[in-house]
Amino acid sequence: MLESLTIHQIALIDDVTIHFHQGMHALTGETGAGKSIVVDAVTLVLGGRADRDLIRTGCDKASVEAEFSVSNNEKVHSFMEQESIEYDGSHIVIYREISISGRNICRVCGVMIPVARLRDLAEWLLDLHGQNDHRFLSDPEMQLAFLDQTGAENHSLLMNRVREDCESFINNHRAYARLVKKNENRESQMKSLERDLEELRSADIRVNEAEQLLEERKEKETAFSKSEALDTIRAHLSGNEEGYAALTEVKAASDLLKSISQKHTDFKDISQRCESLYFELEDIAYQVNQLADKFEINPEELDRIDHRLDLIHRMERKYQTTADELPQLTSRLEEEYSTLVNLEAEVSRMSVEHKKTLGRYRNTARELTESRKKLSETFEKKMMKELSDLGMGNTLFRVEFKPNETGRPLMPTQQGDDRIEFMISPNPGEPLKPLAKIASGGELSRMMLAIKTLETSHSGVESMVFDEIDTGISGRMAQVVAEKMLSISRERQVICVTHLPQIAAAADYHYLVQKTTDGSRTQTSVMELGHRERVAEVGRMISGADGITDESNAYAEKLIDAAEDKKKQNGIIS
Repeated sequence: MLESLTIHQIALIDDVTIHFHQGMHALTGETGAGKSIVVDAVTLVLGGRADRDLIRTGCDKASVEAEFSVSNNEKVHSFMEQESIEYDGSHIVIYREISISGRNICRVCGVMIPVARLRDLAEWLLDLHGQNDHRFLSDPEMQLAFLDQTGAENHSLLMNRVREDCESFINNHRAYARLVKKNENRESQMKSLERDLEELRSADIRVNEAEQLLEERKEKETAFSKSEALDTIRAHLSGNEEGYAALTEVKAASDLLKSISQKHTDFKDISQRCESLYFELEDIAYQVNQLADKFEINPEELDRIDHRLDLIHRMERKYQTTADELPQLTSRLEEEYSTLVNLEAEVSRMSVEHKKTLGRYRNTARELTESRKKLSETFEKKMMKELSDLGMGNTLFRVEFKPNETGRPLMPTQQGDDRIEFMISPNPGEPLKPLAKIASGGELSRMMLAIKTLETSHSGVESMVFDEIDTGISGRMAQVVAEKMLSISRERQVICVTHLPQIAAAADYHYLVQKTTDGSRTQTSVMELGHRERVAEVGRMISGADGITDESNAYAEKLIDAAEDKKKQNGIIS
């Protein structure tokens, strides 16, 4: 239940706090006084569109705060638990702030939440008549959802089964469609896979092979470089194509020095040194020969490595993957090929499963249709009674189940196979027409009031706001509508913006919305009225443009007293 509403800098309102109670409330005031501002504020604080035009001229921001009592509202308790918002278990405070800069703040008990989640919460707090009525009148899906809401637990369980069976079918249908499409190109896919697998298997590329080949190539290049250097050294020491050999030359010099030293002793030392040099060079040449043999490289080895690396790089480019992932690719393609080999059998198996899931859904959907038809019979009778109470006793109301005129089976949906529309014939002899075709504003108002009356019996919402529900109504019908709204208020808190004195007189609480100006600034205020003030306001509503008279005040007093007496007689005094 809405307990208080604080409005700050919205349109013509500076600061207003309105305290509400259990029962029926009436908001009245002259045209243009700002009654709609209060409704706009309620809409805003419950997640409505953040229109910056709502911000009072000259102000940077505006805000609305609403306090609700939620002691018995299990849906709200569940929401608060899901959002991990701490509260006392009996009251919640919602705060909404909008600014010229576009900043939009939503808080529940001080915790910021997205506006979409605020709208989810609002569904269980308050129902505002007027914001979605045009959709309800023209949207058969909303009408179907409303009919489903009138069902008991068994109906809800049936709806859950339909949703589950539909989801099961849709998942199966998508998988089956993919298989069928894949099977259409099965032969060409298998041939393509066979070519790829033959190439991959022939290549037989191993994990880390590329790195190993690069390392091997590096080693062989190093060895080849050493081998070339050693061959050059060996040529210098032992001889080359020109015939020059360091060892031969040193040996000749050593022999000559040795011969001279035998005759001349002063050559003996240098002769021995040259002979030692020869033996040193001879040992070096021996070791160079051994090293050269060790590092000798076959050029074909480098060619083999280069060809292998080239193959790996080509395979990487072709299959858009790394060399190390090629073995895994081979395994995947083998699995895919195996799947294609068994695809026809899998399609056949899936076809059987597809028919089973569709059949299961159709059976459950038919059960739901039968349940809905039973609900519609009860709903039609209740609507006819409500409309009769509202002075539309000759009205015919029907829930029409639309046939499938496509000539094709309907695709399963989570709502089942039914397409319905609420139909009405306000006068005998006239054909049934969709709700949206109702021409009379008074009939439309009473129609929506009848629906809202029935909604109170199964809706978990504790507060209802009616904005101009009495459009097109006057005279005796105004009294009937007032009594009907009073009846709703015994089960739900009702807040009504009205221009009818009969409705204002029937309310338990009366608020006057009025506009004042100091010459430079205009503002709207909201005041809860006492008995005398209330008589004066109802008297103004009765007299209209003629001005308040003693007669209008006297009649207003009678209206209010009569309403109070009727409440006492019916045991519904607040």
